[in-house]
Amino acid sequence: MECDVPLRRRTFLGMMAMAAPATLISRKATAEMPRRSIALLDAPSNLGLRPPRENHEPGAWRLPKALRDRGLLEKLTAHDAGVVPRLAYSPEPNDETGFLNGPLLATYTQQLAGKIGSLLEEKYFPLILGGDCSILLGAALALRRRGRYGLCFIDGHNDFSYALDPARRGRYTAAGLDLALSTGHGPPALCDIDHLQPYLREDDVVALGLIRLSTDNPDYDVASFYRSKITPIEADRVVDEGAGKCAQSALENFGRTVLAGFWIHLDADVLNSTVMPAVDSPNPFGLTIEQLHDILRELLASPRVVGMHVTILDPERDPDGACVDRMVDLLTSAFSA
Repeated sequence: MECDVPLRRRTFLGMMAMAAPATLISRKATAEMPRRSIALLDAPSNLGLRPPRENHEPGAWRLPKALRDRGLLEKLTAHDAGVVPRLAYSPEPNDETGFLNGPLLATYTQQLAGKIGSLLEEKYFPLILGGDCSILLGAALALRRRGRYGLCFIDGHNDFSYALDPARRGRYTAAGLDLALSTGHGPPALCDIDHLQPYLREDDVVALGLIRLSTDNPDYDVASFYRSKITPIEADRVVDEGAGKCAQSALENFGRTVLAGFWIHLDADVLNSTVMPAVDSPNPFGLTIEQLHDILRELLASPRVVGMHVTILDPERDPDGACVDRMVDLLTSAFSA
């Protein structure tokens, strides 16, 4: 997320068990389920971010190439699904939608949703390399076109709470409000494509790893997030209860038979800034690499997970490539586990 809130290898378990909750499926039964191949798809969009400085385009669009250059495709022995090309970025406000690059965001959302939908139809597990967090809209729309799905939103920020200053309208950033938009809170141009608002129901979302913010924050309507039906599992709870237990709590939500499966959103800023400084909102309260690995391992072992995307890591902020290397190692290990 941007500053809109302060401060398996090629084959792996992936066919969804439609008749039973994930928590009721034995490891033996899971091991016997059909397997699906990972399809790596680039989504190098930075439309949802504000410029880091005057006359400079945000660099998160460089992440897919950086991950591929470090061998992610080969390490996952994944199918190369290509790229949804990025659209021209503009720093100018858009009063029509209220969001920077609003009309282009709507176009890119439909383009990405179409590609993700095709990969799901072909029985792949899409692993989308962003880009900024606004690519969640493309994934959410693709899922909504197929039915009712859940979302495990792994992020350092809730990406739901709007700024209270109305003067920011036109300059809202979709990377900082992607969860709000995906759950139907925002302009129809972004939230109601194909008349499918909301793409995700609030009660089908678990937000995992976020910073616990005060509901009395004078700049953002944080209380709106806690009034919603989204299930929060904050970073301090991960520390207190353990990463594996928190992941299992999330899986209990996604095991409901009303859901066809769930998607994983991973924003690199869920990690502590000591190991992941190459993001636009470094997180001093973030998770460790080990905690995030344990969470992903549990989630990816579920037969109900259908896809995942990775966002926000900015190679321009990572001159020695250490953060990109950590992300490649994390993803390779979590999928292999």
